[in-house]
Amino acid sequence: MTKSITFNIEEGLIEAATRRAASEHTTLDDLLRRWVTDYAERQEAVRAFDALTQELSGKVRIGRKLTREQMNER
Repeated sequence: MTKSITFNIEEGLIEAATRRAASEHTTLDDLLRRWVTDYAERQEAVRAFDALTQELSGKVRIGRKLTREQMNER
C-alpha cells in the first residue's frame, strides 16, 4: 500500500530536481521513494549492528591488546 505525502519545497528547487531526474531517465517521485527507502533501511541496519554489538560485548576476545594503529586500521 502506498501513501501520498505533501512536501513544501521551493518551486525552483523542485523544477531543477525534476530536470535532473529527467536527464537521468527517472522521475522525482522515484528518486524520493528510493531516498525514503534507503533512509529507513539504514536506520534498521544501525539498530541491527547495535544489537549485535550488545550481544557480542564481553564474548569476543582477540587474544592480545591492540595498538592504536591496529585499532584504526581499515
